[in-house]
Amino acid sequence: MSGASFLEKLLDGAVVEWRPLSSLGELVRGNGLQKKDFTETGVPAIHYGQIYTFYGLSTKITKSFVSPVLAKQLKKVNKGDVIITNTSENLEDVGKAVVYLGERQAITGGHATIFRPGNCILGKYFAYFTQTETFAGEKRKYAKGTKVVDVSATDMGKINIPIPCSENPKKSLEIQAEIVRILDTFTELTAELTAELTAELTARKKQYNHYRDQLLRFEDGNVEWKPLNEIGEFIRGKRFTKADFVEDGISAIHYGEIYTRYGAWTDHTVSQVRSDLEGSLRYAQPGDVVITGVGETVEDVGKAVAWVGDGDVAIHDDSYAFRHSMNPKYISYAMQTAVFIDEKAKHVSRGKVNRLLVDGVAKVRIPIPHPDDIEKSLVEQARIVSILDKFNALTNSITEGLPREIELRQKQYEHYRNLLLSFPKPEEVAT
Repeated sequence: MSGASFLEKLLDGAVVEWRPLSSLGELVRGNGLQKKDFTETGVPAIHYGQIYTFYGLSTKITKSFVSPVLAKQLKKVNKGDVIITNTSENLEDVGKAVVYLGERQAITGGHATIFRPGNCILGKYFAYFTQTETFAGEKRKYAKGTKVVDVSATDMGKINIPIPCSENPKKSLEIQAEIVRILDTFTELTAELTAELTAELTARKKQYNHYRDQLLRFEDGNVEWKPLNEIGEFIRGKRFTKADFVEDGISAIHYGEIYTRYGAWTDHTVSQVRSDLEGSLRYAQPGDVVITGVGETVEDVGKAVAWVGDGDVAIHDDSYAFRHSMNPKYISYAMQTAVFIDEKAKHVSRGKVNRLLVDGVAKVRIPIPHPDDIEKSLVEQARIVSILDKFNALTNSITEGLPREIELRQKQYEHYRNLLLSFPKPEEVAT
């Protein structure tokens, strides 16, 4: 049975009334509360930013606390209340909701609105509705701001919420409760499956890392370990900023993207910079390996991505292009091994920002198979790359393997949730 036909059966001919949120309960705008106010113990507290980073749809416990003295000055949250975010850097996070189910009274602060449900709506039913495409479209109408997006408590109160069988509150709550029960079950099953797939993915990655390191250890065979400065040269990029990014311009790799957006290799860039910068930039050529020069962690410094696309690509001045005559993917994979990372770490200048001392890392060695026969060496490098590419796709690719399966399960859940909460609006019924 589809979600749509199940909903028709559940409603059993009952009329659905769309009512403004403000008419369904009390809306109270939060006040105060900064992260510096948090204490180890005290009164339970929910900061608006935690709603889209820490909490799920409901919670019995809070991540943070504040002192009882400060709590007296802040808005109170009772069991069953729904806390809604009003502000974020992106519209998707605005309007996110968490139902508070704790026994102790809690507090919340500014940039959040407390919704206290009346006797015609369940808090969790409303919270589920805030996750739908319908609600997303409604809040978009009232969104203000660009860098920081805001939907005020007043405007949030104007958003219409579907109330099934509104003329019979008892039956309405029963229908809402059944929808919540189904979605709770679906949420739990999806979470369990995602956890299992994630655990499997973690195990696969660990297995892949072990196999890659073993494959590139060359315990047997004709191999010579050579320092990078004997294999190629390092070419530092030239500065550009994220403000220089455009939709259509010069293909570019920003150093921060190497440890957030790219894998071991890429044949296309995720960013482009202004064309008028062409003469002031420095470029990686096809076959170069682009290496980060800075990072927040030692692990991020010296991360590598092989550029195997067509044409040159601009690189940032906090990164280097390593130019050589070997298989670029092979070098990038070699730079991911535990042996290389341990050696690389010795040449990182540690501080608030960790920097790669390129003169030092140039001395780190990687294995060269068949060093006296270039053709045979390249064949062996290509063979190893082929094996690791297949392993890499299974563990890291977003288009296949376990990551794709996790994504599909989440989309399946969102699809059925939207179906269950897709009530006809008056104009749809009329047509």
